[in-house]
Amino acid sequence: MKRFNEGSHMKNHGIIEKLKSLVPTVKPSSLFGWSVFWALVLLPAMVWAQDAASQAMSVEYRDIPGLGSRNVVWVVAQQHLLLAGFVLGVPIFAWVCEIVGWKTKEARYDKLAKEFTKLLTSAYATTALFGGILLFLLIGLYPKLMAYLSDIFFPTFIVYCLLFLLETVTLYLYWYGWDSMQGNRKTFHLFLGFLLNVFALFIMIVPNAWATFQASPVVVGDGTAIERAWAATWNPTWWPVNIHRLIANVVLGGFICGAYAGIRYLLAASQEEREHYDWMGYVGNFIGVFGMLPLPFAGYWLMREIYQYNQQMGITLMGGFLAWLFILQAMLIGVLFLGANYYFWMGITYRIPGSERTYRRPILAMLVVLMVCLGVWMTPHSLVASLEEARKMGGTHHPLLGVFGVMSAKMTVANLMILVTFMSFIMYWRAGKQETAAWAKIAKSVMGALLVIAGIAVIVLGVWGYFVPAIIRINYFSVAQVLIVLFVMVTFTPLTAILMKSAKTTTEMIWGQMPIRAGYSLVSNAVMVILLMSLMGYARSSSRVHWHVYGVIRDTSDYAYSPALGYAAAFMSLNTFVFCLLVAFIFWVATMGDKGKKSPEQEQPEPAKIPGSVAPAMAGGAPREKA
Repeated sequence: MKRFNEGSHMKNHGIIEKLKSLVPTVKPSSLFGWSVFWALVLLPAMVWAQDAASQAMSVEYRDIPGLGSRNVVWVVAQQHLLLAGFVLGVPIFAWVCEIVGWKTKEARYDKLAKEFTKLLTSAYATTALFGGILLFLLIGLYPKLMAYLSDIFFPTFIVYCLLFLLETVTLYLYWYGWDSMQGNRKTFHLFLGFLLNVFALFIMIVPNAWATFQASPVVVGDGTAIERAWAATWNPTWWPVNIHRLIANVVLGGFICGAYAGIRYLLAASQEEREHYDWMGYVGNFIGVFGMLPLPFAGYWLMREIYQYNQQMGITLMGGFLAWLFILQAMLIGVLFLGANYYFWMGITYRIPGSERTYRRPILAMLVVLMVCLGVWMTPHSLVASLEEARKMGGTHHPLLGVFGVMSAKMTVANLMILVTFMSFIMYWRAGKQETAAWAKIAKSVMGALLVIAGIAVIVLGVWGYFVPAIIRINYFSVAQVLIVLFVMVTFTPLTAILMKSAKTTTEMIWGQMPIRAGYSLVSNAVMVILLMSLMGYARSSSRVHWHVYGVIRDTSDYAYSPALGYAAAFMSLNTFVFCLLVAFIFWVATMGDKGKKSPEQEQPEPAKIPGSVAPAMAGGAPREKA
């Protein structure tokens, strides 16, 4: 691989001292103050870092005795990425909920969007804090690497700071102007929500360029600073990572909001609170599931781009020492699919009494399919076996189970699990309703036939994939499987919405009756997503092996090796635990303002109010009403 034009390098002598001297002059007393403070600190830090000289080159690495520089950066970077994923994912569905409330004139959607945004404001400053800490650590501990990246990406640093300032201003106008912008000014408030999501999107994709450049660098020729930064930004894995992280952020935000609702549901003191947080938990699970369904497809696209860029990197990920991480990934994703489906099935049983008799057998069949698919997905290609066991098997590949360890089988079961999860939602949507349209039977027959054909086609393509070259399976068969599943989802959703619009309600929807294990399942889903994101962050970083920038800047520090999987698993667990503590703190801060707000009249028990289902409203149907 061609090496880059390194150009000039920055010096970092005195940066930390200068930054420290600024701290006493700025005394932020609010969340807005902290955010502006960090934004104003980051820009001078980057400007000073760009003033290159020779002193930075005298030190390539610094270490933290006892802890290790890599370990500290690992934890801080992972916390920042998880918090950023939550902060960037929540505004999307908060804004969508506000639009639904504005269109349907239902105040509960607006209340839900405001509650989501309240969680966002509590997490925003914490995210900026970890980002600032990470910047200081990288400049201090990896000066040569940061000099090289700053020389290439400095124009994007300025853009990032400006985006951060714009998002900060927009967020606080959006949050503090919520009540004052009702009525005729509601459209302007919605426009602020749109701008907030646009700024958040670009705040995500700009630093993605820095990270993806390290994994898939391109040759940067001579030119202006902007031209060189643009060439480095447009690297082969930039857009696959952008799409993958955007969807993953929605999934993370949805399941964390679901966990928040699950905890509030478990602690609810009144029936009204139980109903509200039961409904909020359903919305969070709904968002998480619908984000999770296309996420494997985005991950598959990313892996294809990695293989096309550098086959050895792909082999390291999928066939080398990191291959066992994908077995752990399969287990976590499988538990997540089971948890999401289980929550839907509990909703059918407890929210729509009588529907469980209709759907008991389909649910049992779906559970069996999910368990079988999970077993296949978790089957490794090469078994860890003793010498005696290997001799009996004739090698490390089991004569029977070995066929399930290849990608053809795993892509097949992943698509089947997505189909099953999608049908769980369709079942929940249709439960307690009777179609009245004259063409309803024909539509249901067509959907049933399409589902069966799609399932058979996915399995046939998966089996056929064993008998064709890998390039044919990857470029055609796997893509065809994905398109078949997407066709089912795109076809069934509007068709079901049209059927439900004229359907007759046969069973009244009851909120606030879910068992306590429903709240626990929501919390479990959030923990699985956090573990999953921590695991894949380690996998993407370790795919570079002993390179800071793959094939360009070699890691010559004492940590120029990939941590063992057991060691990495311990850090994944630590990161998950620390992030859960941070989220618990954010939840606690978000609920502090709710205390003491109730008037004596509000504290009196009220008749139970049964809100409608969010699914029909979001999909274009009408809320459920009493039969």
